[in-house]
Amino acid sequence: MDTEKDLSLKILNITMLIKDQYPELSKYLEEMKVTIPDKSSPEITKRSLEAYYDSLNALLSKYVLELPGGKYNL
Repeated sequence: MDTEKDLSLKILNITMLIKDQYPELSKYLEEMKVTIPDKSSPEITKRSLEAYYDSLNALLSKYVLELPGGKYNL
């Protein structure tokens, strides 16, 4: 079970991977508002961090798997 600190580190790592190796996906990072607090849930929670990480991972996985010979490991 990941802690909030672990999840934040995983999010940082996958974000840096996207920006470094797949900059064409960077535009989608700003569109993902999963961790942005709003009036109904003003706190960033472990659950929101997990959802954000999962969405980043899904975005990258789908993109890389569509590339010829594509695969990646975190």
